[in-house]
Amino acid sequence: QVQLVESGGGSVQAGDSLRLSCTASGGTLDGYAMGWFRQAPGKEREFVGAISESGRYVYYGDSVKGRFTTSRDNAENMVYLLMNSLKPDDTAVYYCALTYSTDYRTLSTAREYATWGQGTQVTVSS
Repeated sequence: QVQLVESGGGSVQAGDSLRLSCTASGGTLDGYAMGWFRQAPGKEREFVGAISESGRYVYYGDSVKGRFTTSRDNAENMVYLLMNSLKPDDTAVYYCALTYSTDYRTLSTAREYATWGQGTQVTVSS
């Protein structure tokens, strides 16, 4: 069964950028839509972004539109989340996730995702 591993988190200042990576072991990401979610302490898990199987279609949560970009390299079995103009409100644990759904209307819904990584912490200070 595929396992997902995120990396690239850290502590940065407001306005900085970070790039998160997500890779898979025991399987391939090719052929599956992928999503990014985040969860801050005391808050519900929030949709950040998603990317279709080929990378042709991307979707973002309202709070990150225009600042975050997701991409993928199927040959390298990698998915990325580039985060620019980071704000303290972006502080959270970030997760990548894999879905078997082919209905792109569901990509913002956490329960549609079958496999999750362990998460990587992003901390943004003012």
